[in-house]
Amino acid sequence: MAKKKSKPIVAVVGRPNVGKSTLFNVLAGDMISIVKDTPGITRDRIYADVTWLDKSFTIVDTGGIEPDSSDVILSQMRDQAEIAISTADVIIFLVDVRQGLQDSDAKVADMLRRSKKPVLLVVNKVDNYDKFMADVYEFYNLGIGEPIPISAANRQGLGDMLDQVVSYFPEHNSEEEEDERPKIAIVGKPNVGKSSIVNRLIGENRVIVSDVAGTTRDAIDTEVVFNGKEYVFIDTAGLRRKSRVKEDLEHYMIVRTVGAVERADVVVLVIDANEGVTEQDAKIAGIAHDRGKGVIIIVNKWDLVEKTDKTIYEHTKKIRDVLAYMPYAEMLFISAKTGQRISKIYEVIDMVIANQNLRVATGILNEIMSEAVAMQQPPSDKGKRLKLYYITQVSVKPPTFVIFVNDKELMHFSYTRYIENQIRESFGFKGTPLRFIIRERKDNE
Repeated sequence: MAKKKSKPIVAVVGRPNVGKSTLFNVLAGDMISIVKDTPGITRDRIYADVTWLDKSFTIVDTGGIEPDSSDVILSQMRDQAEIAISTADVIIFLVDVRQGLQDSDAKVADMLRRSKKPVLLVVNKVDNYDKFMADVYEFYNLGIGEPIPISAANRQGLGDMLDQVVSYFPEHNSEEEEDERPKIAIVGKPNVGKSSIVNRLIGENRVIVSDVAGTTRDAIDTEVVFNGKEYVFIDTAGLRRKSRVKEDLEHYMIVRTVGAVERADVVVLVIDANEGVTEQDAKIAGIAHDRGKGVIIIVNKWDLVEKTDKTIYEHTKKIRDVLAYMPYAEMLFISAKTGQRISKIYEVIDMVIANQNLRVATGILNEIMSEAVAMQQPPSDKGKRLKLYYITQVSVKPPTFVIFVNDKELMHFSYTRYIENQIRESFGFKGTPLRFIIRERKDNE
């Protein structure tokens, strides 16, 4: 089983009005929503996937700064730099040639330099090299390397910048590639009981535990052995921060969650039984769905809920309604406090991982598809009917299928969903999303 490496994370840091959002949007292209076309999720531009040459990475916006006083700007920039340092593999420090070198730039540059992370100093708004190059050289004074001149608005110099960004990505991290142990990220809002769950999972089972600092990021990975199997828990519980503003905290948490989810095989989203699914939970679930990860929803503090014989059914329905785009997610009602159903978590993790790696033979897939087509005729438009020729599975984690058809335009989302449901009826695939790629093949090919 080839291990799919996590994408490197590139964070952008900079003062107000230096053009961070312009750069982010230009690089992100159309992918500027937290989850594209996922219902029920507000479109927060926090991260996007970017491919340059043959390298893919995730670009993260570290948050806006409210221009108030220079003190506030500096402290907010420091917060941003902290997020970038703790989450990113490469940091883009964006400055503005027209505003010139500012005191706060120098202070943040010190932090970034000490982080020992690769930092690219990018000077924006250089839309005329002859006119501005002398001002670009001023930024050498920051002592973090050679300034790269760009104009995000005019899309100038971006290729040179991206060449440098990807040059810092590890060529081949054999250690990570060989690490076949399942990685599980425990995510969720502060105070929902993530730490208690991790402690229960570790402590109750008398396991060997060692804290290993996460590779390039500072999340703590905890290695656990349960029933002779090894697991790595990516702990995001320590991500609470003293923050002046709640929005800062939420943004910080979501940025950090992207990093944890990126590295995980299975995402365990912990929600509070009394609160139900909040908007923030929906955003986090959306990140996991968008990334094609296995998902387990854990409803914690179940011991505090007054119950009738319908309570579990009612809670399940509410959660499923909000997270309607991920009906495949597994759900568990637990109490970290009393230990109720804690050991069942391992069982569900094992099942989800098995489903993520499940391969279905091409012959069987085509039988399922033929039956599905016979039961429900494919849609037609202007007298032309959709024909489905062939289906095959091309990869796992998540299971990904290619369907060859006569006309991609006719393969509506609803018919793809119908085929997905037929495959799930035969094979379950509980806990994992399925991906479908539609390819066109003409009748005579």
